[in-house]
Amino acid sequence: MFRIISAVSAVALLTACGTGEQPFEYDTTDTATDSNVMTDETTGTTTDEASQNTNKLDAGVELPPGTDEPNSGGNILRFEARDGEGGGLVTSVSYNAADDTFTVDNIGFDGANVYTRDNQVGSLRNYALYEGAATSTDSLTGKEITQLTPYRALLGVSDTVVDGQRRASFAIVRTGAYADYGFGGFIYARSSDVTLPTSGQARFSGGYAGMRIFTPISGMELTRGDMTVDIDFPDFNANDAVKGHITNREAFNLDGTSIYLSGTGTGDLQLPDLRFIIQEGATSLTASGEISGNLNNYIFDTDTGQYVEYEKGNYYGIIAGDMTNPDDGGELVGVFVVESEDPRHQNVTVQETGGFILYR
Repeated sequence: MFRIISAVSAVALLTACGTGEQPFEYDTTDTATDSNVMTDETTGTTTDEASQNTNKLDAGVELPPGTDEPNSGGNILRFEARDGEGGGLVTSVSYNAADDTFTVDNIGFDGANVYTRDNQVGSLRNYALYEGAATSTDSLTGKEITQLTPYRALLGVSDTVVDGQRRASFAIVRTGAYADYGFGGFIYARSSDVTLPTSGQARFSGGYAGMRIFTPISGMELTRGDMTVDIDFPDFNANDAVKGHITNREAFNLDGTSIYLSGTGTGDLQLPDLRFIIQEGATSLTASGEISGNLNNYIFDTDTGQYVEYEKGNYYGIIAGDMTNPDDGGELVGVFVVESEDPRHQNVTVQETGGFILYR
């Protein structure tokens, strides 16, 4: 049985940041109150109007809350919207390079908010994995209080440093302790400006890592895979075209042992490739360098003899850097969230949240 081993390379990457650096030290007080109407930067119309004019798909995917009035010359931070079911509670995190710990605010019964490097799976791809404490103590009597476990936090930071700050970063916090999705959230950010080209195409590539949680049962699994995102800047005429492909997906238990994947039929876990849904007439890329849209995949249903939609959800991202400079090329940070019916159980839904930092 294959097992992923805790790696020290991510530790070296993070400690190189320096003790004073905070990947997410931005203003998060604004909540993008106008984000449900995204302007098509090419035509000057809203995406609702663009969709009606072209009769294509929908009005695009709303960006998560965070930076109000983002622009190409500044920092951008986004965090998961509150969904009324426990998601979107994480809006403040920090990293301490001195002891390689990760602090998460606003989550109940995850210890003293300080997550330490996971002692079984320390990293997924080149992203660091942390775990919440299993116990806490009564502040008066010192008696031990069992916490809700597992809580895991996944942290990704850019290889590029600008003015002492990692240029891009993401964090995902999820739990497998509840008989539903439980509490958590995600954050992704850019700490620089962006220069977008006006012609040609570009490819970003790299790896992703993520976590899977369930409802109405508890449990958590880890995932990793490869990812490419391509952008066609001059076409469509109404909007820049964005496509993505997520491949070689693997799933693991929290102890690092692999989960068997079935190639056909149902019964065992399946993780087929995910693809972005290409939209024409709806904003996929904004002038400030943010992307958003839908993604999904299909599996063959042996009962009906047809392909049926299996996983579906949204992707979000931010481009950082100078895409017109061959010495830079830029990078892309973001997350995706998909849901599906778990074929190993009856009436169980699974949600996977993946984070990525991709390079030209």
